[in-house]
Amino acid sequence: MVKSPLERRVTIGRTEAHKEQAFLKRLSKRQRLAAARNWRTQAHDGQMAPDGDWSTWLLMAGRGFGKTRAGAEWISALAQKNPAARIALVAASLAEARAIMVEGDSGLLAVAPPRWRPVFEPSRRLLRWPNGAQAGLFSAAEPESLRGPQHSHAWCDELAKWERAGDRANKAWDNLQMGMRLGGDPQILVTTTPRAVPLVRRLVADPSVSVTGGRTCDNADNLSPNFLAAMHRQFGGTTLGRQELDGELIMEADGALWSRTMLEDCRLKPCSASELSAPSRIVVGVDPPASAHGDACGIVVVALTDDGGGVVLADCSVEKASPERWARAVAGAAEAWNADRVVAEANQGGAMVGSVLRAADIALPVKLVHASRGKVARAEPVAALYETGRVRHAGLFAKLEDEMCGLMAGGTYDGPGRSPDRADALVWALSELMLGKEKLPKITSSL
Repeated sequence: MVKSPLERRVTIGRTEAHKEQAFLKRLSKRQRLAAARNWRTQAHDGQMAPDGDWSTWLLMAGRGFGKTRAGAEWISALAQKNPAARIALVAASLAEARAIMVEGDSGLLAVAPPRWRPVFEPSRRLLRWPNGAQAGLFSAAEPESLRGPQHSHAWCDELAKWERAGDRANKAWDNLQMGMRLGGDPQILVTTTPRAVPLVRRLVADPSVSVTGGRTCDNADNLSPNFLAAMHRQFGGTTLGRQELDGELIMEADGALWSRTMLEDCRLKPCSASELSAPSRIVVGVDPPASAHGDACGIVVVALTDDGGGVVLADCSVEKASPERWARAVAGAAEAWNADRVVAEANQGGAMVGSVLRAADIALPVKLVHASRGKVARAEPVAALYETGRVRHAGLFAKLEDEMCGLMAGGTYDGPGRSPDRADALVWALSELMLGKEKLPKITSSL
């Protein structure tokens, strides 16, 4: 019986697994331990350095791909072979350099063989290997610290996160390159999740840079199936998923009100209402659908903090929902976050929107608003709040952020779906909290 291509691949995979198990059984205990520590037997193809001569290797891949492990193993191997190696370990901050590159689960101390484990001197920001090789820790937020030191090799982690204020990221990179003058073949490894920030775009466009990448699922053997399923469920099919999971560099759309870079810069860790620093108000913005079979019902929860800033807490939007279902979702979001008001657009359905919401929860405080301008025009002043750093996102909101990045200056929408319902709900909530009418000072005559 002829087998399908998939059946043949499964059969071949099982055969290879049996051969590997049989081979390991023939090894001594010491040999098996050595094989388990051998990086080449554990790494997947995307974690190995590219062939050929290169001075800069940009490993740009999805989260969980194993970028940190690849970087630590590369540094560890070259330090063991080269006693004269002088290595720069550069991260967004010194704290991240220490916590991730040195002391992390996949950091340099963890991957080093016992007899080759380096000594870490935190006070000197220095790693020393038994053969004399050394590595120093640097923060990209302090570009001047890289002016002067000389290096033979460097590992730059999460380049896309490097501080861009005052052009610090570019300055740090330039100072590092000017110091790569030791040895006959200086090399830099950059490990990062793709984000279309200027420095990443600069490296990708440089023909001398060797660019490799991959997806989160390439490292599936070392990741929890529950984690992979949760990531696919939350981010699958979204532009953010293409960036964070598939390792794709998403270039910004010209004229978009929001950019991926802007949204990454405003990111906080997910939090609950009780963890916020004394929110003065919490509002649920709602963009009701025209029908149960059409667009989603946008439901976004936003808080106003005492310092006048906004924090996006949750995207509770529902798709293809009946009026009763989306009204219950609104009521549930308001109760879960202890909201003091629900702001709902009433252009489609008018008073019916308020009636449906109150039927779900008679005590729900509802404010109906009417749109006199298009969605993009309403979004422009809200986008300005982001530009000035007054709004933060408490976590990743993939579908909401895809819609935000699809709103274009000039009145068009170039995002997923027919309408930016989630983004419109966000705009209503932030407009209520931060763009309310203010009383203007009056000048009166003393005559």
